[in-house]
Amino acid sequence: MTKVTDGEPEEPAPVAQRLLAAATRLFAEQGYDRTSVQEIVEAAGVTKGALYHYFGSKEDLLQEVYARVLRLQQERLDAFAGADAPVEKRLRDAAADVVVTTIENLDDAAIFFRSMHHLSPEKNKQVRAERRRYHERFRALVEEGQRSGVFSTATPADLIVDYHFGSVHHLSTWYRPDGPLSRQEVADHLADLLLRALRP
Repeated sequence: MTKVTDGEPEEPAPVAQRLLAAATRLFAEQGYDRTSVQEIVEAAGVTKGALYHYFGSKEDLLQEVYARVLRLQQERLDAFAGADAPVEKRLRDAAADVVVTTIENLDDAAIFFRSMHHLSPEKNKQVRAERRRYHERFRALVEEGQRSGVFSTATPADLIVDYHFGSVHHLSTWYRPDGPLSRQEVADHLADLLLRALRP
């Protein structure tokens, strides 16, 4: 249905976007395995043919739920890492940003960690490769700071990265938008913890 806003008709969201939004909501509410293709297409207001045209399968939708957030985070990390700024600022900006973008997409994060085991080995491998690429770029910032003497080398870079992302990956289990901390406050606290761990 076309909405009307200020006298101007507002175009409905593209079909693929509507399918992804419906799948995300349903997967978050009732679980991937308990959500049928029929429920997704009904919620999106499209046909099964449309779903299979854009995604091929329910599993493809699950993969895309996580992949779209990872693509966004990778683009943003690449921008932070390539900025003309001291390595400490670039790392802090990247560390805070991954927290904010994860909180902004909490349903996607929760679905992924709850349902990744439903992906086929091949799709699971693809997702893990993308995550690894992100973590390696993030680790490269830590290593750059360690090589230049800005960061302590007492703790291996791999462990530092695992420490930060362990916190990020658990956000969906406890963060609530109506809680005492805003997403930016959580991001600042976690980024500061990371930098304190790296202080010489």
